[in-house]
Amino acid sequence: MDRINKSELVLNSDGSIYHLNLCPGDVAETIMLVGDPGRVKIIANFFDTIELEKQNREINTVTGTYKGKRLSVMSTGMGTDNIEIVVNELDALFNVDLKTRYFKEEKTRLNLIRIGTSGALQPDIPVIESFVVSEYGIGLDGLAYFYEKGEEIMDSNLTDSFIKELNWDNKLPKPYGIKASEYLLEKVGFDWRKGITLTAPGFYAPQGRELRLKVKDNTIIDRARIFKYKGQDVTNFEMETSALYIISAMLGHNALTVCDIIANRVNDEFNPNYKESMLALISQVIERISKL
Repeated sequence: MDRINKSELVLNSDGSIYHLNLCPGDVAETIMLVGDPGRVKIIANFFDTIELEKQNREINTVTGTYKGKRLSVMSTGMGTDNIEIVVNELDALFNVDLKTRYFKEEKTRLNLIRIGTSGALQPDIPVIESFVVSEYGIGLDGLAYFYEKGEEIMDSNLTDSFIKELNWDNKLPKPYGIKASEYLLEKVGFDWRKGITLTAPGFYAPQGRELRLKVKDNTIIDRARIFKYKGQDVTNFEMETSALYIISAMLGHNALTVCDIIANRVNDEFNPNYKESMLALISQVIERISKL
């Protein structure tokens, strides 16, 4: 294997990896990912001890322990592009020797658990203390196709079925489907509602919202709502899961998203007091991952 070039594996002057501003050893092998930098402190308040706190751009990181388990929590900001950066750089912290720039022979498998907020796409999903696990993610951003292993790793049956049944416009980015980690589904998401999560490359037009700009195709939600795969409905819309799943799967990591449903797009509902339910979700997730 050739040595990774400096412009490919970008490091800061202190040897930390570029965007995360972290060094090997700074983060645990089980990491909670959140979009909102402010949510990192909320989660860290559950820790029994804290050993590290670092911040760079929108990425806040805290590492500590909970009931003897070493854990990290990190903010990613919003969107699949940010997730692509975060997961690649987390992998490099564990599986690339940053000094020699060669891959390590023995690879470390990470557990990456995203705790997010989301809008439901099924009328029977409430917006108060309602948690949904993304058993599958369908990306509407096209990210997977930039990677050599993307089509090999994705769920081709899910991908092809979605494209065919929705009569997908070939002028839009090509969707891709990918399943969550079976391990984390069993250990963390075992009793919450499961479904298919659509990951959009934006909050407005890609999710059918209009302000001053009109949406080209405002039927995507209606068509997606009736799509089923292996008995699962399309349950919710958000902006990170598919990228988290496909990058993690290609690198050999476990990934899972659990979302607090704070809106229902079908019923036109929104829960402005979702912070209480988010605390309940965080508490349950930390308890479960402390046993991994």
